[in-house]
Amino acid sequence: MNTSNELARPFLPAKDFGLSKRFYEALGFAKVLDSDEVVIFRIGASSFLLQRHYQKEWAENFMMQLMVDDLDAWWTHISSLDLPGTFGVPAPKAPALQPWGLRIAYVVDPAGVLWHVAQRRPNVDHDQ
Repeated sequence: MNTSNELARPFLPAKDFGLSKRFYEALGFAKVLDSDEVVIFRIGASSFLLQRHYQKEWAENFMMQLMVDDLDAWWTHISSLDLPGTFGVPAPKAPALQPWGLRIAYVVDPAGVLWHVAQRRPNVDHDQ
């Protein structure tokens, strides 16, 4: 079995489907499919399905990691969006080096999903 072309895509919850769609578009994710029940968003080689489904306990315990080449540029972009004022989410947390070695900024989406926007480290295979 050849698994080189396989793709795993998580399903993310949306408490307010329209608001979540606008949130991800503002962050820079591209919509590759937009239907009444799901939206497929892509950034780089990664993608996920935003679904018209919400369960508070699940949403607030769900995390995603986005590995980026330039966290400072991402932070400038994230900071420019006024996410709390525009989307009613908690204020993003500025990049900081974590004890496990990654420099990370934190962003919470409108459903409560926590995103770790992490600086990719050179020559670390599992960051690629």
